[in-house]
Amino acid sequence: MPTDETGTPRGGWAGNLWAGLRGSAADGLRSMRGLFDRRTLKSDVSSGLVLGLESVPDGLASGLLAGVNPLAGLYGYMFGMVGAAFATGSAFMAVQATGAMALVVSDSGLETRPDPDRALYTLAILTGVFMIIAGVLRAGRLLRFVPTAVMTGFITAVGVNIILGQLSNFTGYEAEGSNRVIRTFDLITHFWRVDLPTTVVGLVTVVLIVWLQRTRLRSLGLVVAIVLGSALAAAFDAWFDAPVMTIQQMVDVPRGLPGAVLPVIDDMIFLLVPALSLSFVGLVQGAAVSTAFPNPDGRPVPPSRDFIGQGAGNLVAGLFQGMPVGGSMSASALAVAGGAKTRLAMFIAGLVMAVTLLLLSGVVGYVAMPALAALLIVVGFGTIKPAQVYSVARSGAFPLTIMAVTFTLTLVIPLQFAVLVGVALGIVLFVADQSNSVRVRQLELIDDGRMREVAPAERIGPKRVVVLQPYGSLFFASAPRFESQLPTIDERTRRAVVVMRLRGIDQLGFAAIEVLKRYGRDLDEHGSRLVLVVSNDRVMTQLELAGLAGELGDGGIVRGNEWIGAGLRDAVPDARTWVRADPDRG
Repeated sequence: MPTDETGTPRGGWAGNLWAGLRGSAADGLRSMRGLFDRRTLKSDVSSGLVLGLESVPDGLASGLLAGVNPLAGLYGYMFGMVGAAFATGSAFMAVQATGAMALVVSDSGLETRPDPDRALYTLAILTGVFMIIAGVLRAGRLLRFVPTAVMTGFITAVGVNIILGQLSNFTGYEAEGSNRVIRTFDLITHFWRVDLPTTVVGLVTVVLIVWLQRTRLRSLGLVVAIVLGSALAAAFDAWFDAPVMTIQQMVDVPRGLPGAVLPVIDDMIFLLVPALSLSFVGLVQGAAVSTAFPNPDGRPVPPSRDFIGQGAGNLVAGLFQGMPVGGSMSASALAVAGGAKTRLAMFIAGLVMAVTLLLLSGVVGYVAMPALAALLIVVGFGTIKPAQVYSVARSGAFPLTIMAVTFTLTLVIPLQFAVLVGVALGIVLFVADQSNSVRVRQLELIDDGRMREVAPAERIGPKRVVVLQPYGSLFFASAPRFESQLPTIDERTRRAVVVMRLRGIDQLGFAAIEVLKRYGRDLDEHGSRLVLVVSNDRVMTQLELAGLAGELGDGGIVRGNEWIGAGLRDAVPDARTWVRADPDRG
């Protein structure tokens, strides 16, 4: 591999990768300047304190939602947020485990691996690697190809999945079934088996969360609600001998911070698809965060820079026993609402979480599982945006179909596959929609210089000059529809010219060129001609390489220019002259 005098790879994807990493590291160092500004320090500390306290129960709940050790969610929140804060371009992006990512982890089959915990950490590290590669290769531009209908259907189903997935912890009944929908039906048909104290704790916590967040406590109301719900669970156990599941009954809560671990190489092939799906979900959600919360200086941040930051957060989270993370809209909104002025707020929040683990690890163990389930159910309802669903539904049958199918798939199949299938479906339906949007119109040139569009003639008559203008993308899927709209050539078609104006067409697919070839040959067999007016150099090159320019012969292609209609006004008089000429002369 060629290198420069410092040994840095030069050229190719490896050179781009190295250059991107160096550039991101330099940007990260520059973004750390000015963090400890006395003018912003108080606001950042206040915001970080609120975010850190709120993130403790939220992190535990994310681990619960993912079906892993709840502490892995807490570690992912803490280390992922701090690790990403060094590298993200968006100062207010809080990188934590989102509900969608937690559900992908839940469906990843980690329990089938020899060491599920190490497989989880490996998944986080692998996700980070994919995110960094996507950022360095500037894959942010690809996000614009993700249909809004796909993401709306996916996020809506994620909200429903969050709610359905927590009903067992909320009610104390372990429902059976192959997916969350079937388990919900099992719960409904066996409702008498729910545990009453567990359900009461869950319901009370839901009410407290909704109420307290509307008081002066705001986001801290969530913490207070979890504490009060867990206290109610302890009261049921102490006074009525009705135990309610707590975190310490599931896992041992260590006193201190976790040590570093290394990934399991043998698990990487198994985790490729989940890691790709997590990368996609995290990056799309992160792009929404950076758009919603611009930097104080107002300068836009390239999505690829945030990709690298989220990847760094995943690497740190995985190394320190955390679950995969990504840009969190709710946490970022909380930081901004708390008055954050710089990214220092993220470091303060991480410090608050670390102090909580060091000093209050015993208290964390008493958090009640139905209280965490109640938090997730509230989050699930908040994820569903009826106004956005209604907006997509009103956009037409095409986006409505995409949204509905993506929603259904996300409910019934593992999320890592639902994400990929949803995007693939969006691409397929987009191709189908574009292929049906091709239109062919006929142009009539008026003597005073004006042009008007009319419906194309059904057939090409004798000694006629017909000017056609196709609209839309002439790629492989649209070729049949394009051909079907061309006027028919029959035995009456003699000494006629069809002038095809390709202005506005930037590229021709091979199938469309074949359509033009067949049409030109058919005209030639009936003593007529096809003339193309071409303004784009790329289209001209395609016609030459495909041999169509040679088949049409001299005068078969007229070059247009920057003046609209100039090429057409050269081609049409020549075509009329050819039509009037005696074919036997010369």
